[in-house]
Amino acid sequence: MFNQAEFLKKVETDGYCIVEDVFDNAFVAKAKIELENAISQEVLFHGSENYSDYGMVLLCALYGGVFAEIFNYPLLINPMEAVLGEGCILYAYTSSSMPPNKSNYSNRIHVDSPRFIPGYTTNFGAFIAVSDINETNGAMYFLPGSHTELNAPNEEYFFANAKRCVLKAGSVFFFNPRLWHAGGKNETDKWRHAITMNICRPYMKQRIDIPRALSNVDTTEWSEKAKQKLGFFAQTPASYQEYYVAPELRKYKQKYE
Repeated sequence: MFNQAEFLKKVETDGYCIVEDVFDNAFVAKAKIELENAISQEVLFHGSENYSDYGMVLLCALYGGVFAEIFNYPLLINPMEAVLGEGCILYAYTSSSMPPNKSNYSNRIHVDSPRFIPGYTTNFGAFIAVSDINETNGAMYFLPGSHTELNAPNEEYFFANAKRCVLKAGSVFFFNPRLWHAGGKNETDKWRHAITMNICRPYMKQRIDIPRALSNVDTTEWSEKAKQKLGFFAQTPASYQEYYVAPELRKYKQKYE
């Protein structure tokens, strides 16, 4: 049972909260297969595995399937909306998979949002475990409470005080993107898979214009919640005609918390 008050207190104080069993085993198994297929498609786009973001799917929604179905899970959506309001949308929707015996682009000490506005949260993060994640296969390091710090901690202090994000597959690590963290290294001979969502206020620009990027994808069967979170209802009108259409046809029909 999701306790909103306890969740918000934990996020405010520590900058993160882990929610277990958000997804069942069947969803996790399907997500792993589809994520590996998407990674293969990204490799085809780049022409080889020799690129800095290898293992990262830049826009998971392009591949449909579980990447659209995922928005139908209240235990994923409710915590996001508790922090940023019902109108929040995706800023970025990527994977964070680590190849065997390698790290990935996340291995530096960093935050996921450059903005630092005391007392106001612009973004919120969800790190979704598609594999069991532990210290051996690259569990991230994170510094509890560091979301209130403007400047990065020095490396010695960070690693001396950081915790590891150990998760069972199907669990979610929700966090303030201002939390200082760093990816680990996968020291096993198997892929370690995760999906990462960065949620933002609906008046903010997405990293990629997701509705436009999905213009050639059939989204007719996707839920209203999926389309709303992907930003389909937060699009700026491009003409008088779009501005004055009936309310049910608008591209900007959502709450602006």
